Amino acid sequence: MEVINTSGRRKTSVARAYVTAGTGNIEVNGRDFKEYFKTPTLHYYVTQSLMVSNLREAYDVKVNVAGGGITGQAQAIRLAIAKALVEMNADLKKDLRAAGLITRDPRMVERKKFGQKKARARFQFSKR
Repeated sequence: MEVINTSGRRKTSVARAYVTAGTGNIEVNGRDFKEYFKTPTLHYYVTQSLMVSNLREAYDVKVNVAGGGITGQAQAIRLAIAKALVEMNADLKKDLRAAGLITRDPRMVERKKFGQKKARARFQFSKR
């Protein structure tokens, strides 16, 4: 089986996943994913696409991820793996879409506007 290469994005994080047939190893930036991501919630995000499709032990995944924070990176990896699984087997798309794993989350940080403190917060107003 050849290597399937896909990408996933979330906020400013970009993940490139390389999925091959294997034994279930997941490597993120050259390290084991449990070493890279410390919390169980992030472990769940990374493995969610494989668990929904019941293929946790069937594929090896190597991921390069950059940008953003650790939660955004984990969710970008989740999307990249889901896209790779659909590319391998189109029958999985229905289950992955029902779990909400195919859709890219479009929410981004709103830009700061000039004349304001932040995106929406104004500078303090003084009447006198």
